[in-house]
Amino acid sequence: MIFKDDLFAQIPYCLKGTNLNGLGNRYEGKVRDNYSKDGRRILIVTDRLSAFDRIIALIPFKGQVLNQIAEFWFKKTDDIIGNHVIEFPDPNVVVAKECVALPVEMVVRGYLTGVTTTSAWHHYEKGERNFCGNVLPDGMNKNEKFDKPILTPSTKAEYGGHDESVSREDILGRGVITEDQFEIMAQAAMKLYERGVEICAKQGMILVDTKYEFGVDSDGGIVLIDEIHTPDSSRFWHMDEYADRLSAGIEQKKIDKEYLREWLADKGFTGNGDVPEIPDDVRVETAHRYIEAFELITGQQFVAKVGDVYARIEQNLAKYL
Repeated sequence: MIFKDDLFAQIPYCLKGTNLNGLGNRYEGKVRDNYSKDGRRILIVTDRLSAFDRIIALIPFKGQVLNQIAEFWFKKTDDIIGNHVIEFPDPNVVVAKECVALPVEMVVRGYLTGVTTTSAWHHYEKGERNFCGNVLPDGMNKNEKFDKPILTPSTKAEYGGHDESVSREDILGRGVITEDQFEIMAQAAMKLYERGVEICAKQGMILVDTKYEFGVDSDGGIVLIDEIHTPDSSRFWHMDEYADRLSAGIEQKKIDKEYLREWLADKGFTGNGDVPEIPDDVRVETAHRYIEAFELITGQQFVAKVGDVYARIEQNLAKYL
């Protein structure tokens, strides 16, 4: 079991980034360091936290949590669509098939919620009733469940840019993916979300919304890449408190990075200007919520040791160097 003292102790060892010679061509994403070589990609999940399309802070054990939650879900969903996974040689690492990422994220939303300017609630509150091609009824309240989940595709921004929520027609009109590719991704996304909702419900959790990324592998097939149903890509609420909180008009109890988003928003930061300094206790509370997410979603105890993450990764990837 990981205690808060362990989380404070891990702060000096947070994985900011890597530079491992011999793994291949290096590309740094918002959260993952990618190395490509010989038809495979090694993704090292750092402890960087991204919010409002900015790197905000380093969160103890966050990379391990994300990687191991993704491992759980990749195994639970590979009957729906194939994925890029070859192996997980380290708690923070996945070795994957090299794929050409498709420049569209499939976002599935089951509830009218959110705090960012790209959220469904932000647009709805302003009076908009057509959100990414989905016509929404009048009279809905924040955090209310849709009659059925909606698909709101998003353009995949370059590093440092901002994603844009758009409709199916917009995506196809831009010609960034084909209609066939869109339909495969859309259908897979809906089935993945349904599976996620079903498994989370057994754990007493609500999978509120999430996003999926897809790529084309060397055989020309579309596969699931990046991550799936993690606190970085998804929003989760506690099922047993949902109805009471909704009827009372208070915010849902959550286990995702919305906690830090809201802390930043309270400080007046929503993506522009300098990022406020994040106190250690806020970083530790964020880490605690990530670990809680792992345990609530998977039903497994999170196991980790305080220590040098970089050195462990380098040792576990020795065969690839």
